[in-house]
Amino acid sequence: MKALWVLAISVFFWNMENFFDWRSDGSGYDVVFTPTGERHWTYRRFRKKCADAAKALLWCAQETGGLPDAVGFAELENRFVLRCLLKYTILEKLDYETVHFESPDRRGIDVGLIYRKSRLRLLAARPVKVEASRGADTLRTRDILVGDFVTAEGDTITLAVNHHPSKFGGGDSDWRRKAALEALAAVADSVRRAGGRLIAMGDFNDTPDRPVYAEFCEQLGLKNLALPLAKQGKGTIRYEGRWELIDHFYVPEGASAEMKIMKVPFLMTRDNVHSGEKPMRTYTGPRYAGGVSDHLPIALRFEF
Repeated sequence: MKALWVLAISVFFWNMENFFDWRSDGSGYDVVFTPTGERHWTYRRFRKKCADAAKALLWCAQETGGLPDAVGFAELENRFVLRCLLKYTILEKLDYETVHFESPDRRGIDVGLIYRKSRLRLLAARPVKVEASRGADTLRTRDILVGDFVTAEGDTITLAVNHHPSKFGGGDSDWRRKAALEALAAVADSVRRAGGRLIAMGDFNDTPDRPVYAEFCEQLGLKNLALPLAKQGKGTIRYEGRWELIDHFYVPEGASAEMKIMKVPFLMTRDNVHSGEKPMRTYTGPRYAGGVSDHLPIALRFEF
């Protein structure tokens, strides 16, 4: 007799906070992240970030009961960074492959994905543009990475990796995130019409209790897994002493799924301004702090 669920998949997501390589083509924001640049970003510091990130992912895997089938990332400079993460760390012996596309983001950062070839077979991958403008302000932000996969059990799944525009600069920035959410909604609608299953993940740069996300889920038959955690006061970043949950997972409404926020103990540091702990950043202002990210990773166990 066939099991009631036909798909089981484990997925992580992590915003890697300015994960640049140490080289530069002489233009753009990556000039800052070079040995002679403002951040004095060296080969040694880059390799340490790769090693610490890999160690953290394996710690998360141990806590969640197994290696993730896929990991989505935000704030990557290029595919080279992902390849180094896999080639020069303890992840080297595992069967992960990369998916990445260059996007038009002003800072030169993209989203990316790694997946286990023994668990997932890539059918197709594509970048989805986020296009909008308001007056003289033309949006140049990260593409949405969409990958269609077949699992080892023969089931199909679509993964969408997001990094929506931030609130940086103040003023009315909602229209930028609305444009990104509309682009994701078009992806979700296409997957739904084709009878597929979608897992959308990413840094949405906003908390899941905003009405726009409820409307998004209602229209497309999705479930916001971040919302219950946010109601409990949990978060993935710490801002002015308070946790905020801006990294989300969305899955089909009928799915059995659980999201966890992974507080990796060796990547936490004391909050000297406020009480408690916070994620250890790579840089605190211009000062090198030696951490990996100001975001905590999130993990998903999905059964359908």
